[in-house]
Amino acid sequence: MRRVAGAVAALMALAILGGCGADRAPSTEQPAFYVSMAAAGARLDPAVAASMISGYRQNNGLGAVTVDPLLMKAAEAQSQAMASRNKLDHNVAGTLDKRIKASGFDAAKAVENVSAGYHTLAEAFSGWRDSPPHRANMLATGVTKMGIAATYVPNTKYKVFWTLILAAPG
Repeated sequence: MRRVAGAVAALMALAILGGCGADRAPSTEQPAFYVSMAAAGARLDPAVAASMISGYRQNNGLGAVTVDPLLMKAAEAQSQAMASRNKLDHNVAGTLDKRIKASGFDAAKAVENVSAGYHTLAEAFSGWRDSPPHRANMLATGVTKMGIAATYVPNTKYKVFWTLILAAPG
């Protein structure tokens, strides 16, 4: 009898707790990595990008990366330069080494992924992961800092231009 009473009490507690969330509307907010950057005013969440890339690196036995404001500016400048010229090119605004130095970041090592045409962070990440040279950059040893940008320009071939810079401080 004591067992039955305990089971009934447990079921009642679950029923009460289950009803606690029933008044809340289900979340309609889209995860940040699925938000389309192909829209005016779209904002890339660099913390989400760092988390996604860090998770990938950690799954491959490497350390995490954190967002660096100087690398963010460098990535933004590169994405804007590609977008303004409607051209996907690592060197459209100068070599990576020159751009990193100009940003003020002292890098012992730096690698860069650029791409265009992907509308979401998830798409860009998947494209980089599935491309051997881009994958190698995301899995570069020793890097601990990152900057990322997505620039939307509607009247261009690709619409969205992406830049990811990973670096090790000097």
